[in-house]
Amino acid sequence: MTMRLERLAVAHLDAVEALEAAGQVHPWKRATLARALADDTLEVWGAWRDAALLGHAVLAWLPFEAELQAITVAPNVRRQGIAGMLLAHIVTRARQGGAERLLLEVRASNAPALALYRQYGFDEDGCRHGYYPPVETRGGEREAAVLMSTSLKAQAVD
Repeated sequence: MTMRLERLAVAHLDAVEALEAAGQVHPWKRATLARALADDTLEVWGAWRDAALLGHAVLAWLPFEAELQAITVAPNVRRQGIAGMLLAHIVTRARQGGAERLLLEVRASNAPALALYRQYGFDEDGCRHGYYPPVETRGGEREAAVLMSTSLKAQAVD
């Protein structure tokens, strides 16, 4: 069973919505997902195994930069390299699209995601305290967002 990446469209809305519901503490609403799938300034990429959508990532195009707006992997297939495959693809797409930098934000408590982003060369740029809505299983307090980025400019060779 080979994994494949595919750019998602509105026709994939039901699969994306089901993945969000299973994989996120605060999933995107159906209307938000529909807009993302139809928006020309966004690319939504899905990781498929056969007919199963196992993960997706949302790339937003900004002037001179790109932003990873979301990355979600189904809970039953986490720790199998799917997030890394999606992230590597997003980095490549952002570089191909001419972005100078790729930005993201992540919950401060999301240690696996922070480790993955650091592995791919992202550095911490700052913090937005009280940014994310509370997660009831963590005491109900709002959580900080860690701001990260990586340069996509080609490195000069001496």
